[in-house]
This record gives sequence, structure tokens and C-alpha cells, in this order.
Amino acid sequence: MLTVYPERATGVSRRQEYKKMRRALFWTMLPLMTPQALWVRKTAPRFSDAAGPAFGCTGEGKERLLLAVGDSIIAGVGAPTLDDALVGQTARALADGLSAECHWQAFGWTGERSAGLVANRLATLPEVDVDYVIVSMGVNDVTGLSTRSHFAQNMRRTLRGLRLRYPRARIAVAGLPPLELFPALPQPLRAFLGMRARMLSKTLRNVVAGQPGAVFVPIALDFSPDRFSGDGFHPSPLGYREFGEAMAEALAETPAPAN
Repeated sequence: MLTVYPERATGVSRRQEYKKMRRALFWTMLPLMTPQALWVRKTAPRFSDAAGPAFGCTGEGKERLLLAVGDSIIAGVGAPTLDDALVGQTARALADGLSAECHWQAFGWTGERSAGLVANRLATLPEVDVDYVIVSMGVNDVTGLSTRSHFAQNMRRTLRGLRLRYPRARIAVAGLPPLELFPALPQPLRAFLGMRARMLSKTLRNVVAGQPGAVFVPIALDFSPDRFSGDGFHPSPLGYREFGEAMAEALAETPAPAN
């Protein structure tokens, strides 16, 4: 005989109702969001990837190698050079904190989603002995309307692939930014994308939580105008510096994976 526990049944029922309400809200808002999204795509300034070489070195001391993988944040959009972007700023903070000579290399693809990262990009990464990896991925999954389950699956595969390729590396995964604060986005599109970004960021946090030697790093910045580049969407060098310092601190505090 099947026993039904009322409190559990109620909990499941509430979750199902919440999912139904969320789906209904999505389909209700979609006709309103589509014209705004097309307008933003047409009128927003498009900045190029950061200029200069995709590798560098900073600091003095024991050699460390940092690899950066992901989307336009790794490509350095909004910064003049990659040295001023997330990878360079993280390397500088690591070198200062560890008294090390930190070599870095960036593999960023503007517009990339998690599915493309898994299918097309991971296999192209160099097979070298890496100390640290930073990952930025998810905003294009938000704007591209990727589902939470597909995003979670792709990010698990991403972290699994990175771990196989770099078995002793500490891995820091950036959370998704609060899109509801981005000045380039009009309302109500801004609120809608902000809600989706929070959902996928929570999903990403849960994925990272089960990975040894990996840490989730939320973007907890002062999102004042000087933290944004001129496109109102990507960080300025100051925004990159502050988040790079947070990434470096998280990497330094994360235990190395057991081999």
C-alpha cells in the first residue's frame, strides 16, 4: 500500500505550481521582451575583444600558470588589453598574494554558450600543467534562453573535461552578473533577464558545489557606472580589477584536488 506523506506531497505540489507559474510568466512576457531585445541588439554599441596577445606574465617568484576559459569576459570585452581584463587582473592579484611569477593564457569566445563550449572548445585547450583555471560562462545562455537543465548538464561536462585535462588545477567559476542592474538593458527586459540570470547562477553554484578543487565565485561588486565599460554591459578595467581580486582570493583559499 502506498503511503502519502501530506507535508511532502504539499511541498512537491508547491514546487510544481511554482514551475507552472514561472512558465506562464515566461510565455506571457516573451511578446513584450522580443521587440526590446531586438532593439538592444540593433542599437547597443558593440565593443571588440581586448587587444594584444592572449598570454602574459606578471610578478616574480615561483612560476604559476593560470588558464582562463569562457565567453566575452575572458575575451576581455570592455578592456583595452587582456592584461586589463579578468585574466590579467586575476594573474596580477595571484602573483601579488603568492609572491609568484604568474603566467597566464586566455581562451575566450564572445557570444559563446555552454553547449558550444562543450561541443567545440574544450578539445582545443592546450594540454599543459596548469595551477589555476578561471571560467566565465552563462550570460549568453541567459539571453539565448537555455534551460536550467541543459545549462547544468553542459557545465558539469565542462568541469569534468577541465578536471580530466588539468588534474591538479584549482578551478574558479564566476557567477552570473545581476543583469537587472545593467544600464544597457531597458525595462522590463532588464528585470526579466535579471530573473533568469539569478536562476542560472543558482544552478551553476549547485553544479560547482559537487566538484573537488573547484569554487563558485559570485560577482559581488559595487555596480556603479565606473564599473561598466561604455557599452553598459561589460566591466570596465576597474570592474575587472575588483572581480579579478575576488577570483584570485577564492583560488588561493581553495584546497587542491586530491590526486
